[in-house]
Amino acid sequence: MRHAHVPTQAILLVVASVFCFTLLDTIMKFATQRYPLPMLIFARYAVQTIAMLVWLGPSMRFGLLRTRKLKLQIVRALMVLLSSVFFVAALKALPLAEATALNYSTPMVVVLLARIFLGERLTPLRIAFVITGAIGMLLIVRPGSTIFQGAASYALLAAVFYAGYQIMTRLLSGENPRVLLFYPAIIGTIVMSIAAPTFDWSIAMPWEHVVLIICGGLLGTLGHFLFILAFQHAPASSITPFTYMQLVWATLAGWVVYRHLPDAFAVAGMVVIAGSGLTVALLDRRRARQQALDPMTVA
Repeated sequence: MRHAHVPTQAILLVVASVFCFTLLDTIMKFATQRYPLPMLIFARYAVQTIAMLVWLGPSMRFGLLRTRKLKLQIVRALMVLLSSVFFVAALKALPLAEATALNYSTPMVVVLLARIFLGERLTPLRIAFVITGAIGMLLIVRPGSTIFQGAASYALLAAVFYAGYQIMTRLLSGENPRVLLFYPAIIGTIVMSIAAPTFDWSIAMPWEHVVLIICGGLLGTLGHFLFILAFQHAPASSITPFTYMQLVWATLAGWVVYRHLPDAFAVAGMVVIAGSGLTVALLDRRRARQQALDPMTVA
């Protein structure tokens, strides 16, 4: 029997990973106030593609594209691309912490999609957690408040598409992690390149901003790489709870960079969403442990 201890190295890798994502989101929020969103999405994926080709290309060559499930890889890549588009759109108008918290409604959406596409049981307890997560979202959005606007719906759509991305990732669990990382980068770059002629390229960009946006793309790549390393040290069900550290990083970044702190209702909503997501993750962890002990166990 395996013990429940999560290696410290795995925890540190996850915490560092979501810190990289928070820095990327902070840079993107800054950039969205000055530059067209499609151009930023294009730069984000192009930088990741170039970084991966430099990093893995010499050793893996065409192995970066080797997959047994090409259609699923493409659909998964499009899911995360759409999630990125909607989340960056949300960042343009929403405070960093609130946008991040709304995006963390993903675990609740995954529970629903897993029932539809994977046939996983939707127990009364899981239904309660989905409802609780929805209450957390309402505490942040609050119909009638300044947050309740189109940008909030963008954040929620980003969560829905990211949930689809996670479901696709489960269906591709036997694939090489580096291939899983490369397909979203290359598909995102190709799609945004096709759309590039429609972008507004006329805006002058200081070299400092160019460097900042490149750094954002590299931070996103590093964040995903750290996640892969974390999965090599511990199962996903064990380290998922530590991803909620991103809510803390986002709140701190929003305060330090933008001088914004969430109000009491938003903080309560974040706590409710995090609590619901953490509980779902802990349930998954317990189910995985039970099935390891007894393969006939059905959670």
